[in-house]
Amino acid sequence: MGKTLGTGPALVAAAGAGVTAAVLVPAGVGVAAAHGGAALSLLARARTAQGKVRLRFTLLAASAAAGGLHHLLVSQIGSGARSAGFVQSVVRPLAGAGITTCLAIAVVALVMAAADNGTTLTRLRRLLDGWLIAGSLLTLGWVLLQHRADQGGDVSASLLGLARVVTDVLLLGLVVALRCCPKRAERRATTVGVLALTVLFAGDVLRVLLSGPGSCYGIPLPAACSITGLSLVAVTPWLPGSTDDVGLDQRTMPVVGVVAAFVPMVVCALAIAAHAVTGGSMDIVMAALAGSVLLALAARQGVTHADHLRIAQEAAAREAHYRTLVDGTLDVITIISRDGVVLYVSPAIHPVFGYRPEELMGARLPEFCHPDDLATLQQAESDTGRGGHRVSWQLLTADGRWRHVESTISRHPEGLIFISRDVSEQVRLQAQLEHHAFHDALTGLPNGALFADRVAHALQKRGTDVAPPVLLFVDLDGFKAVNDSAGHATGDALLAHAARRIQSSVRAGDTVARLGGDEFAALLEWKAGTHPSSAEEVATRILSALTKPYRIGSADAVISASIGMAVAVPGISPEELLHQADLAMYAAKAAGKGRIHVHQSPAAHGQGASIRG
Repeated sequence: MGKTLGTGPALVAAAGAGVTAAVLVPAGVGVAAAHGGAALSLLARARTAQGKVRLRFTLLAASAAAGGLHHLLVSQIGSGARSAGFVQSVVRPLAGAGITTCLAIAVVALVMAAADNGTTLTRLRRLLDGWLIAGSLLTLGWVLLQHRADQGGDVSASLLGLARVVTDVLLLGLVVALRCCPKRAERRATTVGVLALTVLFAGDVLRVLLSGPGSCYGIPLPAACSITGLSLVAVTPWLPGSTDDVGLDQRTMPVVGVVAAFVPMVVCALAIAAHAVTGGSMDIVMAALAGSVLLALAARQGVTHADHLRIAQEAAAREAHYRTLVDGTLDVITIISRDGVVLYVSPAIHPVFGYRPEELMGARLPEFCHPDDLATLQQAESDTGRGGHRVSWQLLTADGRWRHVESTISRHPEGLIFISRDVSEQVRLQAQLEHHAFHDALTGLPNGALFADRVAHALQKRGTDVAPPVLLFVDLDGFKAVNDSAGHATGDALLAHAARRIQSSVRAGDTVARLGGDEFAALLEWKAGTHPSSAEEVATRILSALTKPYRIGSADAVISASIGMAVAVPGISPEELLHQADLAMYAAKAAGKGRIHVHQSPAAHGQGASIRG
């Protein structure tokens, strides 16, 4: 696409060129040359355009060229050849053919623009708008021509001038009707086009009304207006919006558009009334023009009502479609005012959360939010920008339960819009997966991964005034024999019983885990003022509980346990502490099983000490 010009410089340059050319160049030559310049500009712009826009510019260029030919021939009629009857008889029809061609091609080009986009009704409305404007101006022009005839003027000599006025009027009507169709940023070209045709119209009207050249301060006004208008026509294709689609579908009709449709009819009525007051009579042309304007107005109103009915039907269909989507989804759509009041809630609230929509209208959202999530929800509301903001929170349902909710919050003209869904089942499954990832499936105790994390946390938070944590490594003695003789089901039952006994033997703040097979571990943490020696009491309780007979089915099973104990020293890692407890457990097994062995530093206490359970 070619470069575009600014509107201000274009208007100044066109006005300056028009006045200068009108003074320096003879009117016949200057106006024809201005037509040629406009035609060349339109052709040059057509080379940079595509599709229908290119064809439109080409047709307008041909129209401008035909108009230039018309002006050349008219200048011959008004020159010394006036007395030559043969020349008059040849040139006058050619001049009429030129202006007719100019009119026909230009009208076709603008009708193509009017019918380019939109529905059939909107295209028809644009054409009727164009004729309303053009018909009223033609009626006014015909009244002025009749007034000149009544005053004894040369009406036949004014017919060619009137033909130019007709051309200007028809084109002006179409361009004015099209001006309000594009977007506001794309109206610059059509605005200058309206101004160009207005100036051309003024120049051609002056030629009809004035008997002489109509000079003012040495400036021939008709020629100056024509050259200025054609200069504007030449620059119009290079302004923003010139190659855009002119006929955009207008979905609404402003009030000023409805009222303005009656203005052409008022113009016709006033012109005919003024003609009658001055003693003129209405002829068939005047009646036909005024009648066509009246019929066009009636047809336009009918088209407008039909278009509004179509728009209303489309809006109803979209509303029904929207309702189907809103009512059919399980996502709850809620509109909240800026102060937290519920303005609207979709029917999905009832099957999902148990409320009826009317029960929540006027309620405040914080009343249904869990206290722990209220700050999070309020922060999400304040952070919501143009895009959606997602937040998870808990909502109180109609039956008094708390349900996990995930909401997408977006801005709404009246406040905020929440699109919420119940994710309680997903939260439960996620928690279950996390539990399985860190807990033993058979006993429900923490597994090795979680136990290692607990040990690391205990070592990190250890203070100087608190006794160090102690780790017990428990291995069941005789479990393999029971498992092999009675079966894996009995072995699993025995492990579950053993886990419960170990869990009941430790304190509430201690951690018991199953490391795998028949190996268990316990992490004992102490408060200020206690001593690790009490860990031996806990280990003794565990050993005593594990050696009691197990009633499984109709038989009793008897096993024992070997327990290794390691006390955390400063700087020890979780892996080293677990390894020390493991070594102590094997030492207990080597010492005869069914006992407790305490790991001690070799430098201080040798290899440790065993305690018989």
